[in-house]
Amino acid sequence: MSGGLRIVTESVPGARSTSVGVWVGVGSVDETPRLAGASHYLEHLLFKGTRRRTGQQIARMVDAVGGELNAFTSHEYTCYYAHVLGEQAKLAVDVVCDVVLDARVTAADVDTERSVILEEIAMREDDPEETLADAFAAAVFAGHPVADPVIGTAASIEAMTRTQVAGYYRRRYTPDRMVVAVAGRVHHADVVGWVRDAFGDRLDSDAAQTGVRSAAGVIRPDFTTQLVERDIEQAHLCLGVPGLARGDKRRYALAVLSTALGGGMSSRLFRTIREENGLAYSCYSATSAYAATGSLSVYAGCVPDNLADVSKLIGEQLADVASKGLTDEELHRATGQLAGSLVLSLEDAESRMSRIGKNLLVRTDYLSVEQEVAAIRSVSGKQVRSLARELFSRPLSAAVVGPYERIDALPASLTTMAGAVVGES
Repeated sequence: MSGGLRIVTESVPGARSTSVGVWVGVGSVDETPRLAGASHYLEHLLFKGTRRRTGQQIARMVDAVGGELNAFTSHEYTCYYAHVLGEQAKLAVDVVCDVVLDARVTAADVDTERSVILEEIAMREDDPEETLADAFAAAVFAGHPVADPVIGTAASIEAMTRTQVAGYYRRRYTPDRMVVAVAGRVHHADVVGWVRDAFGDRLDSDAAQTGVRSAAGVIRPDFTTQLVERDIEQAHLCLGVPGLARGDKRRYALAVLSTALGGGMSSRLFRTIREENGLAYSCYSATSAYAATGSLSVYAGCVPDNLADVSKLIGEQLADVASKGLTDEELHRATGQLAGSLVLSLEDAESRMSRIGKNLLVRTDYLSVEQEVAAIRSVSGKQVRSLARELFSRPLSAAVVGPYERIDALPASLTTMAGAVVGES
């Protein structure tokens, strides 16, 4: 569409609801240190009122039709969305676009939401797993913008002015950075007409489609450990390595590797650490992917006395999969689990909207569900072993939240992990 705006829809026969999302290619990687947290700040502010509607009117309109209106911010994009009955799709497009395009961002609202965000920061600091996630990102992505928390810091939020936030909004929220995604009980032609009406003369310019940019920064290649002291009953551990960027063709092999390691009750880590040894209640693996980098990580929560054994077992499992790869049975189970969960996750309109919107915004190789399932099932054991050996030859980074005053108080099995996984061949 003119102005660089992209529109994607998916009509779901028989659906009784519709999900509408405006995806904006703006996130924390776009911020300067003085504006740390500005993207998330805007997520709060845009619901406070537009030139056409007050914040209370927006809330009442959506509540009156039994809908949901919300948003979330990530390192590389922000999404504003509504989920409504199918017959209210036009209203949802109008409201979401109004919120995104025409927010007033008043000084009074900036001050009110400043207090709310500071409460949110305090709430995250009280949550050991949220604190751990931030500490691990700071360790594994050190030197890159995605190492910093999306929410910003108390200092940056306290210092940010209305002029700074409003200026950031006007500069960044342009149609060429946006994707409008709608899934459910809709027709594409109708959505295009509603969006044209909502955007109006903002579509007159011939801007290029920028999407999400690759943030500058070089990840430091050495082993780092982040320790956050908390007077709590459990030690929370996250171990991992820099992984693959979002567009890497090996991302399906990475997904299979992560699933086999810690993707469910039959995974290696869950079986070894919880089922066989009873050392932790929760243990799993996860991946993250950004435009220029990513990560593969393992989480475990256990009593401090078990941390040495847990970290030792994690290291042994990582070394084993790097050396020997997966068994045929593990490969079959992991690919089946991934393919099945992908299809099952798309049973509702909101999930479908999220998939098509995000993929169009951040990917250059848009794949159908069938193509993604085929790509998952085509992963070979050789590919997984090769990738595991490459990743686990890199120094691991670690983050721990728990009752430890100093890093040298952590178990030796953890602090020496950098050289204990797999050596160069």
